[in-house]
Amino acid sequence: MTTTVTAAAVSKNFGAYQDAAVRDPVIITKNGRPRTVLLAYEDFVRLSKRDRRVELTAELSADEIAAVEASEMDPGLISMRNSTGQKA
Repeated sequence: MTTTVTAAAVSKNFGAYQDAAVRDPVIITKNGRPRTVLLAYEDFVRLSKRDRRVELTAELSADEIAAVEASEMDPGLISMRNSTGQKA
């Protein structure tokens, strides 16, 4: 369960919130609004690996566009969607 605390509370008892963040993220607020999140290093690494590289299609070469057009979806991924195209 995620914990939400004020920045003042974190500054007074950082060690406890650091330990808590190893188990679940700790949302830190300032002036009543979420501002930062304290989380375990392993979670940070896992989330960082999920970042995707985004490129403009206008920057693709003709060969790259042809490769995308000729590509086919893995049949195992197709079954993850229902007939309306939404995730099942």
